[in-house]
Amino acid sequence: MLRNKTRTWRVLPVVALIGASTILMSSSHREAPMIANDPLADNTDVYAFRSPDHPTKICIIANYNGGQLPWGGPNYYGFGENIRYEIHIDNNLATPGDDITYRFTFKQVNEDPTTFFNIRLGKRNLRQYYDVEKSTDGGKTFQRILKNGFIAPYNIGPRSITSPVGLGAASYDDLFKKAINSATTGERVFAGPVEDPFFVDLGGIFDLGDAPRQNGKPSDGLACLNVSSIALLVDIKDLQKDHKEVKQAANILDPNYVIGVWASASRPKMRVLNGDGTETHSGDWVQVSRLGMPLTNEAVVPIGYKDYWNSLTPYQDLGVLSTFGNFFYNPELSLYMDDAQFGTAIPALSPLRIQKNSLGAFGFGNGQNGLYSLKGTAAVAGTALDDAVFGTLLLPAPASPRSVDLWPIFHTGVPNLSPYQLAVNKNDNPLAPGKPFINNFLPNGGDMLRLNMAVPVTKRDDPDFSSEGIVQAAVLGLTDPRFNKDTSLQRIPNMDGFPNGRRLEDDVTLIELQAVGGVALAAIGLWYDDYVPGGSPVTPQFLNVLGYRTGVDHNDTTYRVQFPYVQEPWSGQNPDCGCLGHQDNSTSKKPVVAQTASSQAAASISGKVSAPEFMVTAYPNPFASSSTVKYRVTQASNVTINIFNESGKRVSTLLNRKEAPGTYSVQWNSGSLPKGIYFINASVNGQTVQTVKVTKQ
Repeated sequence: MLRNKTRTWRVLPVVALIGASTILMSSSHREAPMIANDPLADNTDVYAFRSPDHPTKICIIANYNGGQLPWGGPNYYGFGENIRYEIHIDNNLATPGDDITYRFTFKQVNEDPTTFFNIRLGKRNLRQYYDVEKSTDGGKTFQRILKNGFIAPYNIGPRSITSPVGLGAASYDDLFKKAINSATTGERVFAGPVEDPFFVDLGGIFDLGDAPRQNGKPSDGLACLNVSSIALLVDIKDLQKDHKEVKQAANILDPNYVIGVWASASRPKMRVLNGDGTETHSGDWVQVSRLGMPLTNEAVVPIGYKDYWNSLTPYQDLGVLSTFGNFFYNPELSLYMDDAQFGTAIPALSPLRIQKNSLGAFGFGNGQNGLYSLKGTAAVAGTALDDAVFGTLLLPAPASPRSVDLWPIFHTGVPNLSPYQLAVNKNDNPLAPGKPFINNFLPNGGDMLRLNMAVPVTKRDDPDFSSEGIVQAAVLGLTDPRFNKDTSLQRIPNMDGFPNGRRLEDDVTLIELQAVGGVALAAIGLWYDDYVPGGSPVTPQFLNVLGYRTGVDHNDTTYRVQFPYVQEPWSGQNPDCGCLGHQDNSTSKKPVVAQTASSQAAASISGKVSAPEFMVTAYPNPFASSSTVKYRVTQASNVTINIFNESGKRVSTLLNRKEAPGTYSVQWNSGSLPKGIYFINASVNGQTVQTVKVTKQ
């Protein structure tokens, strides 16, 4: 039962230095057996975020045909001619199904059928154009808003792109910019090959969860690979259900500005292979691929159901709860975060341990009851768990523990109601009102990427910007004195991060693994099992979850600062990223651009890291006066941690000693040092391996 004891708590500022690799992390893009054999129609990723350079606009990106080799001649890659690529938007709880649909269709011509080269003498083989249609009546009718949109060619190499024997273009960048088209209804539109922005250690993740790798160096499985991308830049007023501008929002969590976004690919039902090498397509259109929340079909739905999942729309999800519901209520991944199940067999996930006895009463391990014991009681009256509100969705049955957190994250969005408020001044009662934090609740359907468009943009060069999205926003809201003093609604950095939308920089693999590990439960006051009443909720278990890393945490190149924000595709002639067969995933080759740097995982300044591997994070950043620096040593080494001010002067040496393998912490009392920016510099065996910028306020 919930305790009624009145007691306030405050989490001390924490700066964590977590040891791990400084290399990179994403999804396999081959999540379902059938679609893996049809890569042209395979929807690999969906992104939706407020534009960092045009805050009154929303950028939506849908990627297809992942894993493209930059040197994949002579055909290279493109979109399918007999495929409908669609971006779907739901913006109105009162209307069933999609409210806006953008449909992309492609056609292909051979400008010079006499050559086997893709580009020669100013002509392109397999050249593609596209049309865009828009529906605002649930898909009943479509209006063409762009005809024969220009697509940049594949970035084959300089002889094909800039030389007189090729296209003779000024640069590939000129062609890439030319591929940004304008629709008749005002949208900016892009389609074409781009660098794949997703990042993940595929080899580690799918080797029975070996991420971070227990032996060996993590590697970004999508480094130096390209993908086919369609992107839209749309005014918020054109996506908002009443066509209101963002400045008209009541506040930053206005529910009238919530949209759901998903993407799909469909093919004609009949495909006939003719004897002359051609194909004939006919019949009704059939959906063969879908994507909303990343990693749903990848890591939640079992293999035997993945093709079925791809055939459904999000609006059909709630009708098949008997088939799919338990995969979210009792996710398989939870079994590997529970030592009573299979947790000891997956050592890489050992920092992630789900609450089995939170507050002495509530268990969220597979098969436990979560908060179901409270269903129908006075304790949940007026909360989101009240049957009179939407408790039938969030507390459906016994033995469905994660219906209270994972289910809304993936399937309904999260309402601004208790218990879904930060545990500021909740006094050990997670059902009490707390600090408003997120409202992207849109229960029209199931798996969609939900975004509250009223939440302000966190600028990419903001010291608080973090690839950990909402997780970092929650940490700041709970621990940072700028935000944790009362329960007033505040603009906390990274509230616009995943799962409230999805930015290109967001480390969705890490965030979702932390979510399965119970971090969202802790954020609302359902603390980890090692919490002691009267003590700090920031317990070792909580810090372990926050400090967990997969080994790959950023993309292998920069992102563009302007639409379409994704980067130009890798060239088959570019040796820098190992495209010629010697892939190097070290940060010395492709540093992350400053605008994508996270305050909690700042970029390494030293280049390639020698053992032991480190990654520096900060919880929170900025801090007040006292910080705890945590570090992990993977093999016996001499570790030095110094603090420098902005002028480069060393102001403190926290330690300089030989350490055996293990995890350690050291306290930094900044004392009389003035407010400002400082750098935590970690050296291993005399070599700087990482530097983190922190701010004292």
